[in-house]
Amino acid sequence: MPFAEHPFHETHPLAGRFRSFNQVQTPSAGRTLARWCAGLGLLVLIAGFLPWTQNIRSTGTLTTLRPQDRPQTVPSTIAGRIERWRVSEGQLVQKGDTLVEIAEIKDKYFDPELLLRTREQLAAKEGSLRENVAKGQALESQQAALRTGLQVSLNKARNKVRQSQLKVQSDSAELVAVRADYAIAQAQLGRQQKLYDQGLKSLTELESRRLKFQESTAKLQSVENKFNGSRQELLNARLELSSLDAEYQDKLSKSESDRRGTLAYQYDTEGQISKMRNEYANLSIRAGFYRITAPQDGYVVRALKAGLGEMVKEGESIVTVMPDKPQLAAELYVQPMDIPLLAVGRKVRLQFDGWPALVFSGWPGTSFGTFGGVVAVIDNLDSQGRYRILVTPDPADEAWPKPLRVGSGVYGWALLDDVPIWYELWRQLNGFPPNFADADKGGDEKSGKAKSKKDNATNPDETEL
Repeated sequence: MPFAEHPFHETHPLAGRFRSFNQVQTPSAGRTLARWCAGLGLLVLIAGFLPWTQNIRSTGTLTTLRPQDRPQTVPSTIAGRIERWRVSEGQLVQKGDTLVEIAEIKDKYFDPELLLRTREQLAAKEGSLRENVAKGQALESQQAALRTGLQVSLNKARNKVRQSQLKVQSDSAELVAVRADYAIAQAQLGRQQKLYDQGLKSLTELESRRLKFQESTAKLQSVENKFNGSRQELLNARLELSSLDAEYQDKLSKSESDRRGTLAYQYDTEGQISKMRNEYANLSIRAGFYRITAPQDGYVVRALKAGLGEMVKEGESIVTVMPDKPQLAAELYVQPMDIPLLAVGRKVRLQFDGWPALVFSGWPGTSFGTFGGVVAVIDNLDSQGRYRILVTPDPADEAWPKPLRVGSGVYGWALLDDVPIWYELWRQLNGFPPNFADADKGGDEKSGKAKSKKDNATNPDETEL
C-alpha cells in the first residue's frame, strides 16, 4: 500500500514535507509468515493426535524355513577320480539325476568282476555249509542208531543173563537129584556088599550094584560139570552185559565229538558267510557311489571341482545344489529388549532388496511395495547379542514375488500397538521400548474377566453380596 494512502500518511505532520514517505510501503511478508507458522503449528498439533503403529525394525536376509530347502553341497562318499561330468552350472536337475561319475583309485577294488567273484566265493561257502549241516544230521542219525543198537544189545544181553540164570537153576535142581541118586546107589552098594559078605547075595548081583554105583558117580560128575558150566555162562553173560554199556558209550562219545566238531565248523562257516555277505553288500553299495546323484530337485549352482581326472577325497564336496521351489522365510535379527514384544504369529511387514517400495512404517496401510509376513520361529539363544526370528509369508496377504532369491536383503518391521504420534515421539526421545500389543492386553482382560466369572461361579454367596 503506498504511503500516501496509509492513515499514517494523513496524520503525520511531516508527510507533506518529505518525498520518501511517498515511496515507503509497509511489509506484509511478516504477517503472511506468521499465518503460515500458525497454520503449520496447528497442523502439527492436530497431527500429533493421529494414530501411529509402533513397530520393531530389523534387517536380515532371505533364507528358507526348512533345512532341506537351503543350498547344499553334494559330497563324494568314497575317494575317487572324476571321470565324467553329467551337468553344467545353472542346470535344473531332478532327484536321482547323475551329476558326476567317478572312477576307483584303490587297488583293492580294481577288479571289474569283483562283485561276481565275491558272489562265487559266497556260493561256495554256502555249499560247504550245506554239506556240513548234512554231515551233522548224519552224525545225529548215527547216534540215534547207536542208542537204538545199545538198547537192543542190552535187552539181548539181559535175556541171555536170564536164560543163564534159569539154566543154572535147572542144573542145580538136576545136581540135587543126581546127588540123591548117588547117595542111594552108594547105600545100596554097601548093603549089597554086606549081603555078599554074608553069602546072601551072589557076586553077579554085587557087580551089578557096583556098575550102577559107577553109573551114578559118572552121572553126578557130569551133572556137576554141567552145573559149573552153566554158572560160568551166567558169569560171562553178566560180564558181557556190563561191557556193552562201556563199549557203546565209547562209540557214542566219539560220534558226539565228531558232531560237535562239525557244529563248530558249521558256526565258523556261518560267521564267514555272514562276513562275506556283509562284504558283498558293501561292494554292491560302493558300486552305486561311482555315480554322484542329485539328492533332490534343484539347480546346479557351482562346481567345486573342475576338469577331469581330478582326485576327490572321501566326504569332499564336489558340487553345490540349490533346491527348486524352496519355502522362503525372512531371517531377521532383533534386539534383546524387543524380544518380549514378539510372539509366534505376530504380523510383520517386509521390504525386499531390488523391489520398489514406498514405506511409511507407522502407517503400514499406506505403504507401497511391502509384503506381509508372520513370525514362525523365535530363537531361544542369542546370536552375537541379537535374537534371530524367521518370518514366513502371510497366507492372508499378497504372495511374495517369485523372482526372490535366497540370500537377498530384507528389511522388516513387526507391527505392535497403535499410539498417538506425540506419544511415539516422546517414547523415541526418551528411549523407551514400544508398548505391548492390544491383542495381548485384550487377551489379559478376557482372561481376567473369565477368571472373575469363574470365581463368582464358585462363590455364589459372595456374588450376591
